[in-house]
Amino acid sequence: MTDGFGSITYWGFSPALDLQEYVSATNENDLPVNILLIGAGDCRHILKTIAQRHRHRKREIKVYVIESNLELLARHMLLLRIALLSPQEMGLQEKTRLFLEVYGNSLIRSHSNQFIMDQSNEFIKCVTDLDYMKDHMPIFEMSSLKFKERDQLEAIFKFWRNPDGKVFDICKHWDDRLRHHLGQRYDSKRGVFDWDHSMKLCEKGAQMVNIHEYCQWRSSGIAFETTEGNYDSPNKTLASGLLIKTDRGGIAKRGYWGDIVTSPYITFGIECDEESLLKTANGVHVKTSKDISEYNVLSLLYELTNNEKYVLPKQEKKHSKKETATLTEINEEEEEEESRLKLDESAQGSIKIEDVTIHMLPLNSASDLHKKMKYQRMFHLVYFSNSMVHLLNSDISKVFYDNTSVIIETAKFMLELKKEYSVQYVDKINAMAAAVGCQASVPCNPEKDAFAKFVFCRKNDVD
Repeated sequence: MTDGFGSITYWGFSPALDLQEYVSATNENDLPVNILLIGAGDCRHILKTIAQRHRHRKREIKVYVIESNLELLARHMLLLRIALLSPQEMGLQEKTRLFLEVYGNSLIRSHSNQFIMDQSNEFIKCVTDLDYMKDHMPIFEMSSLKFKERDQLEAIFKFWRNPDGKVFDICKHWDDRLRHHLGQRYDSKRGVFDWDHSMKLCEKGAQMVNIHEYCQWRSSGIAFETTEGNYDSPNKTLASGLLIKTDRGGIAKRGYWGDIVTSPYITFGIECDEESLLKTANGVHVKTSKDISEYNVLSLLYELTNNEKYVLPKQEKKHSKKETATLTEINEEEEEEESRLKLDESAQGSIKIEDVTIHMLPLNSASDLHKKMKYQRMFHLVYFSNSMVHLLNSDISKVFYDNTSVIIETAKFMLELKKEYSVQYVDKINAMAAAVGCQASVPCNPEKDAFAKFVFCRKNDVD
């Protein structure tokens, strides 16, 4: 069927990055910063980059996205639409909860499901009429997609807006994946989850992922849950098709084919610039990965709205040692402060993002980019996920700008890989990078680093 990591990457296996931190030295003039993301899986890097753009010298940012599945492009649209909702449409706290709920939960609240259905109608108009998209979601550019891909996106959004929850029984799909993955160990699955948490996840440096939240997610697929509302509607954004091989040939089957081992906590929930959230007591983290995820997403959404860094309210810092503190708490004064932002009236109350464009490129088009003149020597930063790094070759290097930053996701958080395989993987990507003219900007430790970072040096004899 598929392994524990799945065949579609709904969330990445590494923390979110502010990519401008790595392009500042490669683009010293005021030309647009061109970033190519190959197989990132989610929009975490895009969100953090555009949210923290005020921390850097003002420049136009163009992000080009290549994924292996159209469902991922559809989720990019939905999650970034949530992030760009104006304060008048949704408060910061509720927006944070909705984002994480859609991002990492198998089951969502009924009003969250209704939100997805309503947005799906808008998305259908966008993908079928690019002029409409330019007026209502100007941050996205889809003109490079094939007509067939836009038609398939329309079909995905039509599936999302289907009010019948029975069309996607994710509880059954999740349990089927667990049974197939665990086999004879299914009846003792809690012990398997405990082992994976203590002997794999914590050994990777993710001790802040609480054992209870991890086991709940492994059992049910629900990662981010609050006490408000019932989680009883299937998250149809996690549905995708897969061709199952049988004796009678390939059979297309819709189900959940994403990660059931590592968890969505890695992307926003293990790193934090607020030290009070990383404190420990008797060797145990006081705050959970869910708490850290909420803080990180809330702070990014706040920065996106206000163009200034989010500061944790003093009352929360005073109670940082107590579990009763609420990370997403925000006072009325801060809510009012959000409304200072000028809104783009033509974008239906969305936050106005100037000089940022997200270009969606055709599926699996990385191997053909170098054939188009407009992409040659264009990108100042290129990111490869660990599932797409095989595309790093001499052809793709033709689209690198001089001194391009190349970031490759390591296998650190691929929990099912043995330690020696993770080391071999880093050795392999070091060799692949060197073969195309990349030099390591910093040495990569396969046990500690989630990314391997390189700088491309174009040789004079390379055209």
